[in-house]
Amino acid sequence: MHDGMKKVFQLFIFILFAIPVVAQTGVKGNVSAAASKELLAGVSVIADDTNAVATEGNGDYSIRLLPGKHKLLFKMIGFAEKKIPVEIKTGESLSVNVSLEESTKELGVVVVSAGKFEQRIEDVTVSMEVIKPSLVENKNTTSMDDIVDQIPGVSVIDGQANIRGGAGWSYGAGSRVMILVDDLPQLTADAGDAKWSFLPVENLEQIEVIKGASSALFGSSALNGVINIRTAYPKETPLTKVNVFTGIYDRSSITTNGTSYKLNWWGNSPPMNSGMDFFHSRRINNFDLVIGGNIFMDEGYRRGEYEHRGRINVNTRYRSKKITGLSYGINVNTMYTDGNLFFLWKNDTTGAYIPKSATLSGYQTNRTNMDPFITYIDSKGNTHKLRTRWFGTVNINSTNQNSTADLYYAEYQFQKHVNDHFTLAAGVVQSFSKVKSELYGNHNGNNLAFFTQVDLKWNRLTFSIGARVEHFKLDSASEKYTPVFRAGVNYHALKETYIRASFGQGYRFPSIAEKFISTSVGGLYIYPNDSVKSEKGFSSEVGIMQGIKIGGWKGYFDVAAFLTEYKNMIEFTFGQWGLPSDPFIGLGFKAFNTGDTRIKGIDLSLAGTGSIGPFILTVLAGYTYMDPEQTRFDSLYVKKALTFTGPTYLGSDSSNFLKYRFNHLVKADIEIVYKKYSIGIGMRYNSFMKNIDKIFVDPYLGPQIAPGIAHYRDNHKNGDLVFDARTSIQFNRNIKLALICKNVFNYIFMQRPADMQPPRTFVVQLGFVY
Repeated sequence: MHDGMKKVFQLFIFILFAIPVVAQTGVKGNVSAAASKELLAGVSVIADDTNAVATEGNGDYSIRLLPGKHKLLFKMIGFAEKKIPVEIKTGESLSVNVSLEESTKELGVVVVSAGKFEQRIEDVTVSMEVIKPSLVENKNTTSMDDIVDQIPGVSVIDGQANIRGGAGWSYGAGSRVMILVDDLPQLTADAGDAKWSFLPVENLEQIEVIKGASSALFGSSALNGVINIRTAYPKETPLTKVNVFTGIYDRSSITTNGTSYKLNWWGNSPPMNSGMDFFHSRRINNFDLVIGGNIFMDEGYRRGEYEHRGRINVNTRYRSKKITGLSYGINVNTMYTDGNLFFLWKNDTTGAYIPKSATLSGYQTNRTNMDPFITYIDSKGNTHKLRTRWFGTVNINSTNQNSTADLYYAEYQFQKHVNDHFTLAAGVVQSFSKVKSELYGNHNGNNLAFFTQVDLKWNRLTFSIGARVEHFKLDSASEKYTPVFRAGVNYHALKETYIRASFGQGYRFPSIAEKFISTSVGGLYIYPNDSVKSEKGFSSEVGIMQGIKIGGWKGYFDVAAFLTEYKNMIEFTFGQWGLPSDPFIGLGFKAFNTGDTRIKGIDLSLAGTGSIGPFILTVLAGYTYMDPEQTRFDSLYVKKALTFTGPTYLGSDSSNFLKYRFNHLVKADIEIVYKKYSIGIGMRYNSFMKNIDKIFVDPYLGPQIAPGIAHYRDNHKNGDLVFDARTSIQFNRNIKLALICKNVFNYIFMQRPADMQPPRTFVVQLGFVY
């Protein structure tokens, strides 16, 4: 067993056997929702404003009290408080069951990611967005990046997420957004990127997005924000869902200079995709079980490209009968994928869906994570969590780019709640990575971090302050301990008006890929740079959230002005990094600290759901204005780039507008349900991508790399607007039929250089719920 895994395992066993046995206490019972009768986990049970516990996964609670009269307060976000007087006699144990009414005064959106404990979204001190699983299902989401790209202020470019313009496009390496599943990091050990199709779209509680630096809580790679996918545990009633679907790619064409070019290379046999996903959850006494999975078969709209994949995930949790407050389990997710990967087009017209020669690469990939965990709530209501993970990837590639990567992760977290007004979270994180690769070489990494955050509520004010210290070691090179801080305040100004301000520092250690990658793709050569430095920066904002209630519809409108700055920003930059005797006279890309950057802008969003008359209306919409600029250029980089290639190849199209960003980003999704019928419309707009690497549009070198990029950009300067539509009928409580059309107007556009996006696609989906 690897040394790192041994340490994780030893820590897991130590915590398990170090937990004391807690005797039964003076009052016990369960808490349920009055309307649904659903047993509620996480309800705060507070005795005499001092002693507090939380209900377990099955709604049970147990609290130790001395003989005498006491007052019990039951509180949970989204429900009205309830106070109950009790009197305990010597040697007596009371049983008190409680039902809570849903609160009509709150927005009803509860988040965890802002402070690693449950909070109302209107109380947090940072900008957040929340996606519910119904939207994921209704849009027939087959990969998590499809739905993340629908979130206001967020865009995903060729698999790389960026929030408010905080990142651009660096193919297959380095993410400034931390991707989490149940608070555990999901970025790979080698490239530091997200594998979106690996994430469990069929098992969701909700998706939470923090906009802005979150390194104080979540560490390196949370420089630009956090996307936390929270999975669901069983409710009181067993639940089974099955969705099957089939889709077909429509014929398409692109018009340039008044001339229309057909793109459908397939003639009269259009490519198709199909698949299914399933989900089952149930409670078996004190044992919680969730099983889910996904199968997807895609023939691909680009010639030669295809994908076949299958994935299964299992979540378990056992709530101890002998030790009050103790639960433990293991979650497993595993996927196999094979296919051909497209990288560069042949040209921007008739060859937009045809790969350039020698740019298709075949692959077979196995990914697995195993996550043992323990949670213990002691007699004083303090929470102890030990979360561990092994995340392994095996990638076999037809272009001599095979690799294996293993990540071992352990986090111990302590939480203390006092009177619902004070919350302390603190913890320690240890992770090890081991990479063997033809692409990157062989490397071992080590990360140690300590973090803490305090949240305090005082009258109408909520304060939040946190800090973290990170230490990285990669092979024999060690980076000194790096501290980061954050602070925020939220003021409940009026009945449904909340004003906030926050400041957070960010930090990102370069990925192994950014330091050591050495390869070529379609004439593009990529050079290693083991001297690239860590990125640092901060994000700040002021914002206001206004709650809205119209009839039975509840939602909020949020507006925030933000400022983000990075130092030593890492970008894959074009220049003459090799020797004149190297292929392509040494020209290529290399990860480089290009200088300092600043992004400022404004972010607006509207979200809510509920009934208006006979209709149920759900809205998620937003507009983001961004001004991303480079404030300082690295003179060494300029000198190096000028040495052989001349200023015409220097970096990019524009002097200081950051590469692969937009000024304007608009997202909207609206769904209306009337009785058994529903209709939904989605929209995404981004303005013209002003700045890309100059190599792609250079009149001499550009056609050798990927012909047509300059031609396309000259004729498409108005940005991209794409609409989706869907409609469904619910035959009964068990069966639902939906017709989904993606890219309704068959708008064909390039997302990143030489990567034309899918044509109109029709999907038929049949869902079963039991």
